[in-house]
Amino acid sequence: MTPSGRAPLLLPQIAIFCASVAMLLIYSGGWELPLFGENAGESAGGIMRVAYLPAYAAGFLLVALNPRNLIRVLIRQPLLILLMLIVVGSTFWSIAPDVTTRRAFAVSCTTLGGLALAARYKWAQLAEVVGATFIVLIVASFVVCLAVPSIGVMTELFPGAWRGLWMEKNALGGLMALGFCLLSAAALLNPQRAKLWWPFAGLALVLVLMSTSKTSLASLMVGGAALAFVLIARRSPAAGAAITWTGVTGVVLLGGFVLVASDVFFALLGKDATLTGRTEIWSAAMRQIEQRPWTGYGYAAVWDNKSGWGPFAWITKDAGFQAHHAHNSWIEQWLGMGIVGLAAWGLFYLQTLTLAIIAVFRERGALLVFPFLVVYTLVSLTESIAVVYNDFRWALFVAFAAKLAFSDREQERG
Repeated sequence: MTPSGRAPLLLPQIAIFCASVAMLLIYSGGWELPLFGENAGESAGGIMRVAYLPAYAAGFLLVALNPRNLIRVLIRQPLLILLMLIVVGSTFWSIAPDVTTRRAFAVSCTTLGGLALAARYKWAQLAEVVGATFIVLIVASFVVCLAVPSIGVMTELFPGAWRGLWMEKNALGGLMALGFCLLSAAALLNPQRAKLWWPFAGLALVLVLMSTSKTSLASLMVGGAALAFVLIARRSPAAGAAITWTGVTGVVLLGGFVLVASDVFFALLGKDATLTGRTEIWSAAMRQIEQRPWTGYGYAAVWDNKSGWGPFAWITKDAGFQAHHAHNSWIEQWLGMGIVGLAAWGLFYLQTLTLAIIAVFRERGALLVFPFLVVYTLVSLTESIAVVYNDFRWALFVAFAAKLAFSDREQERG
């Protein structure tokens, strides 16, 4: 085929790639602080909701371009479908039906975007879509931190710590810890362009260090170890067995260290025994869960309820301060959707984890998904990052979970 014949075919592919990256960039939320300031959620809530519409449109576009593959992906995800049905169904028992309805639509669109990515791209291509997204976020973060420090650098709670495009330093550190792992995977899955991806993985590490977030640095190190685990496990069956036993032993030893010397462990992470007040939130949330254990209070309906008498008011009273979420993905599902929602999320997560472990020994895509899932699992214990509307990490989790059940070989058969 002549170069002139390739151009018409190449341009649509580039446009689709750019639409995919744009969708993830919008879900990253990296535009909220620069555009609306620190009180973005309060002063520009309506505008921000509209700003996510292009991301929904990009997801629908990806679906429209290949609806058959989306159906093939969906039939492999009955647990995710069940989870979304419970999200939507919680409208009927929500303490704020209008809020739950609006946010159920938003999380459905976010989930659809993740599914569309899995249906559209093979592992190596998906890694480059995610990698390109992080390149934009990394460059923009350096620009605001160095050129506009009034936006990119914290001045009150943690003076001098970089926060980049987000509200606080842990958000920058946490995302860039993931970015380091995912950019490294993009380099390994696409060796012909490794010289592009490796330098940006290094810059992601620099941003984690500049954020001064010890928890994020620990997440990066754990994610890097998970990436090394996959590389060694895939060398040979003997290497796989050896590294598996080493990994299991390491996890057991770490768990024992946390139990026996928890104060030392928390000190290393720069935390106190309450995990910066998280345990108070968990206790307060659990007391409210006891009132409605089976149904919860409705998806995403608790934390904006300012009536003064609902579960948010009681959580604030019991914890001693206002929280914006449960700071635990498991408690969050229980609080919002009850035992039925918690069970659906738990089963979907376990399915994804099982497939990821199997993929370590069978699928090169494990280089991308396994480190992500390890870091995601750790963060989910202290942050509410599961089944979150308009959220970058949830879109990626869905994309990787769906892709694990829809391999490159299955995609080629279509």
